[in-house]
This record gives sequence, C-alpha cells and structure tokens, in this order.
Amino acid sequence: MILDLFTSKRREPAECIIRVGSAGLEIPDLYPFLTEVTVDAGRAEPAVAVITFESRRDEEGKWLVQDDGRLAPWEPIVIEAAFGSDTEEIMRGYIREVRADYPEDAGSARVTVECRDDSLALDREHVRTVWGGDAPTTDQVIVSAILGTYGLSPDPASEGGQTGLVINQDGTDIDFLRRRAEANGYDLIFREGMAYFGPMRLDAEPQATIMVYAGKDTSAYSFSVRDDGHQADRVSFDRAETAGSGTVSETVEPNLPLLGNEAATGAGSGLPDFAWRMSRQGEMSEDEWRARAQRRANDLSLRVKGEGELDGSLYGHVLRVGEPVGVDGVGERYGGIWFVDTVRHRFSTEGYRQSFNLLRNAYGDNLGSGAGGLLDGVLGG
Repeated sequence: MILDLFTSKRREPAECIIRVGSAGLEIPDLYPFLTEVTVDAGRAEPAVAVITFESRRDEEGKWLVQDDGRLAPWEPIVIEAAFGSDTEEIMRGYIREVRADYPEDAGSARVTVECRDDSLALDREHVRTVWGGDAPTTDQVIVSAILGTYGLSPDPASEGGQTGLVINQDGTDIDFLRRRAEANGYDLIFREGMAYFGPMRLDAEPQATIMVYAGKDTSAYSFSVRDDGHQADRVSFDRAETAGSGTVSETVEPNLPLLGNEAATGAGSGLPDFAWRMSRQGEMSEDEWRARAQRRANDLSLRVKGEGELDGSLYGHVLRVGEPVGVDGVGERYGGIWFVDTVRHRFSTEGYRQSFNLLRNAYGDNLGSGAGGLLDGVLGG
C-alpha cells in the first residue's frame, strides 16, 4: 500500500498530500486506496496529474472511492510533497475527468482521476473581442485582465511583452495567452495560483543541486547527457526595409546567459557559419517576427541535453520547471548549472521519484564559482 510508503521511516520520507474542493481539505481517509500519483510538468504544455485508486465496496454495496462524492469533475485540487515539516506544491488546478473501471475481478476495480493545472479554467469559453480597440494596449494589461477573471495573478517575475497592440481574440483565453507568449518568445507557466509570462529564466536563483555519485549525499538514481552538435548558432530572417518595398536579411544571435564557462556552439573547423533561416508565416509585426526569431535562436543554443531520475526523498524538494538547477558529480565539462525543461513526479510503492529533462547552452563546471550572480544559493534549498 502506498500509505505504508508515506508512513515508513527513511531519511526524510516524502509524503504525497492531496487537497480537494474550494476549502482545500485533505482526503486522508482515501489514502489507503491510493496506488499511484503522477504529475507531468513542462514549459510547453499544461501540467497534468493522474491519480489512481483501487476501490472496494462496503457491506452495504457502496463503493468507497467513486461514491465518496469529493472526487468530481471541476473540483479544485492541489497536490503537494511533504518533506518532514516542509511542504512544497507540485501542482494545482482542477479535476478534469474521473474514470471508474469494473473488471471481471472485483478486486481489481480502479478509479482514475485526471487533473489539469489552472489553465484548464481558461479553456471553457470561446471569446471574441478586440484588445486595444479604444486605445492601443499592452500584453501586460491583457495578461493581467484575463488572469484576474479566474482569480489568478501574474507571477511577479513576469515581463511586460509588447506594447501598442490592437489585436483580435477569437478563441479561448488560454489559446489566446499561449499565442501571445509565442509572439513574444515567452514561457507561459501556471504555478501556485499565478502564471509566469516572460522569457526563459536562466538567470534565476538555482534550485538545490542534483547530486550524482556523491556517496550518502547522492540524490540521483541516474543521469545522462546528449550533446547535439547539429544545431544552428544563429537564426536569420527577412524583414521589410525601413524605406522602400524590398526586404533585408537580419540575423539574430542567442541572448541567453551562459550556463557554464564556455559557450556550446555548432561551429566546426573550417566549416561555414551554421545559421538557420526562418520562413515567414502569416501577417506578423516586425516586433513579433523578431521575438519569434530570438526565441528560436535561444532554443537552438540549448543544445546540451540531460535527463535522469531523482530520489525525491533524498533530494528533499520539488524540482520546478522553467528554473535553473545545479548538477554535481558528472565531471568538469557537464557539471554546473542547467535549465529544467520537464519533470515527471511519481509517488508509488517505489517511493517519490522525479524524472527530469534539462537543457544547457555551455560547458564547464561553474558550481560555487560565484560567477555572474547565477550561482548564488546553488547549494541551498
């Protein structure tokens, strides 16, 4: 039983806490039936949780999970990880779907609850409106207004986006916000009742360091690196001339802070420059076109990719997407600060595991070097 896992004593065992309903009440009486909880979080997609229960009938024929009534579509839900007296949120949002399965063997009956993050509330109504119809507006105003409708707020670290906008919305609020994020080359990440609308935060304070081959301090079950040299170093595109009706080619270089001491580039000995040309699609302003090119150049620069799995209890934290993290114990070339792209959280009889994908645009172990403000607090929580 997963309940045994939660109450067994390891170094500082991680417990899964589930809160349901507008009051945010925990459901401890259902924990004995809980068999697995997974949460898939990433920068490009909404966070999705799948909670699996086994179910039993009581002496009156009532099913103890599906007849409980608390697990119902559109109920608010929060999933947390507790490390001793410290609790960190993994995801919050809404129950999207409940599925009850009754196989031939009644002892194998299951209830599966699928949840989405807060962005699900923004995916209900098709909206047709003109933003900036009375006077040009900004992305900052648009994002704040839309989020406020759902009781959400922009993350304080968000940035303002473009200005002077007169723009049509013809779709759901979440589709519109995602398009605005793409138009600015931004991430859009929902977490803890807020939404981050801004560029990749490679210069944020790094999270607690992932320890590989570190004896009793080891927190990673595994870690592997893929260093892809076939990635362009810059992006070019054609834009309209300032004067006249022709076009002129413009080249955009990556502008991300380096997560290391030496930039990772696709340059080869004696080979031509490695550039990627964007094809223009639809009607875009020059600001949007340039922002999209900049985002593409930045994505291509993150050519070094790492993946692995953490023992969540030994790591002692929830690994957050869209923020830097240190990796130690993998050598001088690949050790240092990385950027978290995706994380899969899994509570089961095997414990709390976190499978992750990381990105990097540089080489060199910069942990603890004190360079550029990137490393403050790397070894902290």
